[in-house]
Amino acid sequence: MSKLWGPRKPDDTESMESSHMSHSRDPDERTSLLRPENGHHPLSPDDPAVSPYNLLSVRSLRWASILLLTISLLWWIVLLISMFVSPPGIYSRGSGFSDFAFSTLATGSLVLLLLFFATPAKSEQYSWIILSVLLFIDIIIILAVGRIRGEEGWVGIVSVIWATVISTWGILCDRVVAYGKREEEERLTGRRETRRSLAEWLSVFSATIVLIVFIAIACLLTATLILRSRDASLAPPGTRYWVDGHGYEIHLFCTGNATTADGKRVTTVLVEGGEDPVKHGLEGWILGTYQDKQIERYCYWDRPGIAFSDNAPSPLSAGMAIDVLSEALMKADEKGPWVLVSHGVGGIYSRIFASRHTTEVKGLLLIDALPESQLHRIGSAGRGFLLWLRGIISPIGIDRLTGAIFMGRDRADRIYGRSAYQSGKQIKAKLQENLVATTFTKNEIAAAKAILPKSVPVAVISSGKSVKHDQQWNDGQRELTEITDNLVAWDVVNHAPHDVWNSIDGANILQKRLKELLRG
Repeated sequence: MSKLWGPRKPDDTESMESSHMSHSRDPDERTSLLRPENGHHPLSPDDPAVSPYNLLSVRSLRWASILLLTISLLWWIVLLISMFVSPPGIYSRGSGFSDFAFSTLATGSLVLLLLFFATPAKSEQYSWIILSVLLFIDIIIILAVGRIRGEEGWVGIVSVIWATVISTWGILCDRVVAYGKREEEERLTGRRETRRSLAEWLSVFSATIVLIVFIAIACLLTATLILRSRDASLAPPGTRYWVDGHGYEIHLFCTGNATTADGKRVTTVLVEGGEDPVKHGLEGWILGTYQDKQIERYCYWDRPGIAFSDNAPSPLSAGMAIDVLSEALMKADEKGPWVLVSHGVGGIYSRIFASRHTTEVKGLLLIDALPESQLHRIGSAGRGFLLWLRGIISPIGIDRLTGAIFMGRDRADRIYGRSAYQSGKQIKAKLQENLVATTFTKNEIAAAKAILPKSVPVAVISSGKSVKHDQQWNDGQRELTEITDNLVAWDVVNHAPHDVWNSIDGANILQKRLKELLRG
């Protein structure tokens, strides 16, 4: 009876079939530990079957990393496009280069993770941890400093959080793969493998070196954010006004009495800067003229992205910028009559402003101004590429940090002074100017030339050095004398640089012509 009802023993044929099946099936996570007894032998540590990819958890993390890379790459492309054309709702009041930098760091981290996914190491784990800590500090700085938080907006905040999440994901993947690798080695070889092949050592070394580079970049990003938080404490001399549907802020400064004793509005000098912020350039001469009682009132503004003003969405032409200036003047209750003083590329903006406020403009003083026929000087493809290249590396702030640490550059230098050209915001403004100079802006200045009344007085002051060494510039200055039929004077100041007011003769001639325009 026991033979009938007891457990049936497999015969020799069944044992051979079972043994053959166990040898023919590839090992996986369900395979029992291979032991030397009963004819079974452990696999060699170099056997391809000894892989952490045998585990479903490891394979799942890898596919999840590929999905995250796809999302990160799409976000990176969107941010790249937004530098040139801002998609609806995806816009920050800052330069847009910082969020692009964090997105690039996140995308690069995922590429690195996938390339060296199967070779975890302690050095990589520690590097991922340090990177995560640095990026978490960046989150705190951005959220804690109101000015930076406003400039970066939700786009910048999401980008830095995403970079932090990805670096934390790198820690998780590295630890899980390391655990899975150890488990598979013990299960398939009978012991944990402590040696590495040459290929594995090269993989670990390469991944660690790249992670150290990422850490260095993150350190520079953090240091630059700290510098920006310091700069944010510098109050503007004027007032910031929300423009473009409460999209961003424009800085406007005015000083002096707006009316005379009998209630009449005085003629206000409206200053338009050139390549540099007004406060770093023209205001020095204008302020001296005001303090000498030569003028009663003056105003200046910072174009979008310059000094204390936010960046505007792209594209941004000169006419679009003048629209927001008009909006800011209206909100500040600033009215004409105006005498427009402009320098360099600012002459384009002043002329467009004059054409849109014909009844309020009493005259134009153009100081070595850019003629419309030479817009290619600021709108060339080569210049645009260099500006873009400078912009994408500006968040690491090597030049700004060097200036602050070794050259004594302070907040004023970085915002509107000697180092302002290094600011990501100003680089973005120049890039925007470059992108549409020979298209939108060219059409706007052509229309402005046709609209501007021929009776408006115009005084042209040119740099003797520029005119002497550049015939094309000389021809362009001559063109400016013909934009109206009422030329007050064309003065070429010998030996004067592009910043004409920096020479004694230039300052005297400027003051003389400005007084003539104010007197009508």
